[in-house]
Amino acid sequence: MDKLRVLDLFAGIGGFSLGLERTGGFETVAFCEIESYPQKVLAKHWPGVRIYDDVRELTAERLASDGIGVDVITGGFPCQDISTAGNQAGIGEGTRSGLWSECARLLGELRPQWAIFENVTNLLNGNGGDWFKRVLWDISSLGYDAEWHCIPASELGAHHHRDRVWIVVYPNSTQFKGGS
Repeated sequence: MDKLRVLDLFAGIGGFSLGLERTGGFETVAFCEIESYPQKVLAKHWPGVRIYDDVRELTAERLASDGIGVDVITGGFPCQDISTAGNQAGIGEGTRSGLWSECARLLGELRPQWAIFENVTNLLNGNGGDWFKRVLWDISSLGYDAEWHCIPASELGAHHHRDRVWIVVYPNSTQFKGGS
């Protein structure tokens, strides 16, 4: 079986990629991370994997010209503008959480088989639920469906709760046959 090729947006130090690659079914083909320290960590653990620095400048055309094909997009887009600990500027108005629009743009340009996005659970309820409606609208307007679930870090053995929403995106012509 061929491995699914992953583009890891807002990669940090590669948590998404590490988890997916450990399943045996995924291979990270590119990262996008703007901060220099995480870039160094990524370069050390994934030598030879291309690291792009600004999601706003990354395009399908650029990836194709670099010979990079993508089957899966992952991304934990910034939460500062939607977190209850943040300024509550929102997903459309916030300069950081507003980078969600870049995830949506790349989803539309690249047309991957899958996408997985992660964020704070306040995304679901913030501004009366409008922030999550925006995410779902963007996904559906591109011809994709989504399923989501809140999973606390404590369910995976962490010593803190740290609830997160995980959004799995797939083309709307596909019937997802996953477990609950």
